[in-house]
Amino acid sequence: MTQGKLAGKLALVTGASRGLGRAVAELFAREGAHVVAVARTVGGLEELDDTIKSKAKQTGGSATLVPMDLTEFDAIDRMGLALHERFGKLDVLVGNAAILGILSPLAHIDQPIWKATIDTNLNANWRLLRSMDPLLQAATAGRAIFVTSGLTQHARPFWGPYAVAKAGLETMVRMYAEEISHTKVRANLINPGPMRTGLRAKAFPGEEPLSQPTPEEVAPAFLPLALDTCTLNGQWFAADEWLRAQNAQRQ
Repeated sequence: MTQGKLAGKLALVTGASRGLGRAVAELFAREGAHVVAVARTVGGLEELDDTIKSKAKQTGGSATLVPMDLTEFDAIDRMGLALHERFGKLDVLVGNAAILGILSPLAHIDQPIWKATIDTNLNANWRLLRSMDPLLQAATAGRAIFVTSGLTQHARPFWGPYAVAKAGLETMVRMYAEEISHTKVRANLINPGPMRTGLRAKAFPGEEPLSQPTPEEVAPAFLPLALDTCTLNGQWFAADEWLRAQNAQRQ
């Protein structure tokens, strides 16, 4: 069995049943982590578990499946308590789960759609931080990684609640990073860039999907931020820059 870079680590990944979350969960398991995979789709989580189990003898990775709607905020607190009782720590937190909401002028968005998008993309991540901070602090080198978007860098019309939620997420993570700067915990943001995902297809229905990288191609950019050796804190990390650098090294 190969000793992976995350051997013995406990990593929680939200939105783990498909797309980027699943790709990151699979990667972390291949690197030896025990992955706490959180998502609403039970079938997708079971497929992830099958994949991880099929490679467990070679990688040492394993998974705990947590079917959950992250907007049921009390469930996040119950999960935190369960992790404390079973593991006593959390080495890596990946806040990935997100929904697009709707592309529309701000003045035309219905309140339930606004609330659902903000709750999923921002408020759920705050609740995760609140619940998981003690577990990250209990780890040797707790690492928190939150998925953001390039939309926070330039205002783009019609992306309303999604862009607002991601902008709020970035401010929240940077504030948290300042608050934990004197501890062993580090928190950062990663912009995965365009990918071949369902969310991307919904936002750009006319786009040729093969023109974008797969989530599996983007996922390795998360690994440096999950390691004990990561010293970045409160930083914005672009996955496409990492991918270009890796491609340049291979050429």
